[in-house]
Amino acid sequence: MENTASASARAYLFLTVTMLCFGLNANLSRLAVGEISPMLLVALRWIATFVLLLVLVRRRLPAAWPTLHAQWLFLLLMGTLGLTSFNALFYVAGHTTSALNIGIIQGSIPIFVLVGAAFLYRTPVRVLQAVGILATLAGIVIVTTQGAWENLSSLVFRRGDLFMLVACALYAGYSLSLRRAPAVDHLVLLTGFAAGALAASVPLVVAEAVIGEVLWPTPTGWLIVTVVTFFPSILAQVLYIKGVAIIGPGRAGAFLNLVPVFAAIMAVVFLDEVFALHHAVALGLVLGGIGLFELGRPASR
Repeated sequence: MENTASASARAYLFLTVTMLCFGLNANLSRLAVGEISPMLLVALRWIATFVLLLVLVRRRLPAAWPTLHAQWLFLLLMGTLGLTSFNALFYVAGHTTSALNIGIIQGSIPIFVLVGAAFLYRTPVRVLQAVGILATLAGIVIVTTQGAWENLSSLVFRRGDLFMLVACALYAGYSLSLRRAPAVDHLVLLTGFAAGALAASVPLVVAEAVIGEVLWPTPTGWLIVTVVTFFPSILAQVLYIKGVAIIGPGRAGAFLNLVPVFAAIMAVVFLDEVFALHHAVALGLVLGGIGLFELGRPASR
């Protein structure tokens, strides 16, 4: 039987790779602007993901079908809120804010997870964890106001930043709800979530077509669809489910603070975005938050 230290180390590896994929997704949301419309990207992403997963789990699916069928509403909600709605807001945000901001604002997810765990599961919030929340929140405020306090006083926020905050709240709800996921193989479970995500993406892309905003993928757009299918959609989601199963949603959620690091590095290297002073301050506060969160957590998960 695997010991606790070995299991935790495995979970840390899974979650670190997951956050690397999420950081990549933040940059792809910016790269997608002008290459493919947001809702079409969401729909094509989940069509491709669902088909690939279905091929992979086709022999395991019959045994799990009774469980999945009994939990169809749960699977639909998880796919709708945690996958489709999150990514729809994510890609729309890419049109009005930077990849750096998107990555840093994702650091707010652990705040929502911690508050949600306290409310839903009566998980106690310790002093250092509360300080970590405040540090992370300060970082989010700094990046959304671009370090200009007059923007805060006059409530001048970029729309993309606000979209990202809503998206982060939705993904936190998804993370917390993984505790109630049916006990089936992780790939089978993700297939069920992907089916829900695909169903939820159809009306979004239809609405985008009705208002005349559909942009069919360019060659770069098709490349983006391929990358988000294999990495953020399949690899990252499977590893995240596995990581949460090992160390719990609270500790796993704290790893989301690694996303700003990976997103910032990739945005500067690949998108030539400027790393300004307010980004550095915000990043320091967000990363400080994860350190305080881990110091303040109980010994058990």
